[in-house]
Amino acid sequence: MTAHAWFLVAVLMAAVALLITLINSRLKLHPFIALLVVSVLTGLVAGEKLTDIPTSIISGAGGVLGNVGITLALGAMLGRLLSDAGATDRLAELIVSRGTARSFPWMMTLAAFVIGIPMFFEVGLIILLPFIFGVAERIKRTRPDSKPYVLVVTPAIAALATLHGMVPPHPGPLTSVSGLHADLGKTIIVGFVCAIPTVILSGPVFARWLSRRMTVEPDMALVAQFTHPASVEDSAAPGAGVAVSGFHRGPGATERTSPIAWAVACILLPIVLMLAQSIGQVFLAAKSPALQVLELLGNPVVAMMCGVLLALLTLARFKPGEQVRSAVGESLKPVVGILLIIGAGGAFNKILVDSHIGDALAQAAQHWQLNVLILGWVLSLILSTATGSATVGIVSATGMVAQMPAAGGDPWQVALLVIAIGAGSIGLNYVNHAGFWLVKESFGMTLGQATRLHTTVQTLVSVIALGMVLLLSLLV
Repeated sequence: MTAHAWFLVAVLMAAVALLITLINSRLKLHPFIALLVVSVLTGLVAGEKLTDIPTSIISGAGGVLGNVGITLALGAMLGRLLSDAGATDRLAELIVSRGTARSFPWMMTLAAFVIGIPMFFEVGLIILLPFIFGVAERIKRTRPDSKPYVLVVTPAIAALATLHGMVPPHPGPLTSVSGLHADLGKTIIVGFVCAIPTVILSGPVFARWLSRRMTVEPDMALVAQFTHPASVEDSAAPGAGVAVSGFHRGPGATERTSPIAWAVACILLPIVLMLAQSIGQVFLAAKSPALQVLELLGNPVVAMMCGVLLALLTLARFKPGEQVRSAVGESLKPVVGILLIIGAGGAFNKILVDSHIGDALAQAAQHWQLNVLILGWVLSLILSTATGSATVGIVSATGMVAQMPAAGGDPWQVALLVIAIGAGSIGLNYVNHAGFWLVKESFGMTLGQATRLHTTVQTLVSVIALGMVLLLSLLV
């Protein structure tokens, strides 16, 4: 490994340390400003051309905002429409009324597991936000001494991250399947065999342990957008009817509230469209008209837009049009700061990629004498950490191990290699990942809290999944 490569590795470590210092020191810089400052300094020290640094920042921020930002904005609109129509609160009440303190993390795990099959991590979390807020707030009202957010957020992160990195039809694992010429069916089988115990241990089991050691309290403006707690509290008054987000129903009242079936349809529509796209990519010809239609409708932005339009056409009829338009506009206010931070995180990510810092880390790892499963995991972990993208980590690590003799061996071992590479891409999800900032800002966490929860959960997923891969490698 060259001296310049070691220098770039040191630059990465210094950049992360500086970012943490700027956010947590007496300066208390807003993460958006801190990320931009560190991005510029990292590009300068790493030797990127001066004229290329602004381009990297703009393209990095624009790429993330185009992929995640629009989807987040549409998700906020959909959540507000569901909340104002009373749907989110009624669904949360349905879950809480049929669950217990021990079952809530398991129920959230199941919901996130199903949603995570066709969806990227960020998109799945955005869709789950109304339920996480709704269920957590109802648990708080019935059990004031509980710490519900840690209990329900942890399983959601674990399930979404596991499926995003390890199980086709997500693009990262599919790319690895193609690059290693793995059998898709065998990869899906071992992917789910590894994913299920991984999600259980890093999700509800770890959530029970972590909830006794930390508390998370999101910003009340964002909580109110999805839950309208005031209306729920009003409904608890003696003799009162049931208040559902602005639609008060006293005894004998006839005001209409949104049918819960329509609310479920609005939530499931984007999921179904994205799942249909993923299935089509596996079974349909590459240039078939049917696949082109599915790829249009299954794009996360278009799919979420369809969900919002369905909500407008169905749920919004329970309120005047002007009030609906005002609610949609107001739904964006609590997420503006999140959007800016995610964009700045994308800029930092792009600087690291364009400065070839990830290549330097991978070069160091390739000189280690490791089992090919462990090597694939390590390379993917390093590249994902350096570039801020699980997909980049998977794609790059796949290319590096594809030339090794062990990568073309037994079909089951090759399938396990795909899962090992995907598991590596999940770990050490930190400040240059858009998902880290989405979780941190959505739930009002400090940098330290987000590290303890989000980074720890995803790293736990990565390590447990590697253990499952190594265990299965002894049996197949």
